[in-house]
Amino acid sequence: MPRVLIIDDDRDLTAMLAEYLTPEGFVVETVHSGEDGLAAALATEYSLIILDVMLPRINGLEVLRRFRARSACPVIMLTARGQDIDRIVGLEIGADDYLAKPFNARELLARMHAVLRRSKASGAGAGAGPADSVLAVGDVVVDVRARTVRRGGEPVELTSLEFELLKVLMAAAGDVVSREALFEQVLQREYNVFDRSIDNHVSSLRKKLGPRVGDAERIRSIRNAGYAYARTAPETVA
Repeated sequence: MPRVLIIDDDRDLTAMLAEYLTPEGFVVETVHSGEDGLAAALATEYSLIILDVMLPRINGLEVLRRFRARSACPVIMLTARGQDIDRIVGLEIGADDYLAKPFNARELLARMHAVLRRSKASGAGAGAGPADSVLAVGDVVVDVRARTVRRGGEPVELTSLEFELLKVLMAAAGDVVSREALFEQVLQREYNVFDRSIDNHVSSLRKKLGPRVGDAERIRSIRNAGYAYARTAPETVA
């Protein structure tokens, strides 16, 4: 059964989540401070970590930053509603998804299943065949089987969700990929016009890969449509 660690100082919330998730087939452990959460996350192998931003002593963003330096375990951040900066920073540091408080437990469960499916696909090489095992567009090369990304020959560290997003956009380089399609293929949930997850992940990709490739904008936002990765001739890769 998937082992989940919940790091949140709201003891009533963690008790409720443990009671809700256990019958759903999860082994749930809870801790209530950033220090204890980081120690637990590094001491035990978990399938997924649910991490609140607002924690005593060490906040969730700092916990995530330290944890990401040593582990790729999927992390869902819990943020205060309206705190967009926390969500953006969390995604840039390496969160796989986020959910604003207060939230519905069923929505959290759906997010957990989606993140775990992506994580499982990453470990299995995402089922890439010979024809699509390497994507090369401009200065970026994606090895789908090895789950690696290089820009100008230099490695780029991406979260599992950022990797899936980049793979989808590069596979359709030059064409617009709708937000609805990105929600279904990358987030694995139905499109919600008020959900800015894809926009935040695209912003993170732009920062990690650079906003431009040659004279072109690397990832263009097409108003009321979606996103398009710039189609450019692949560079020679040594």
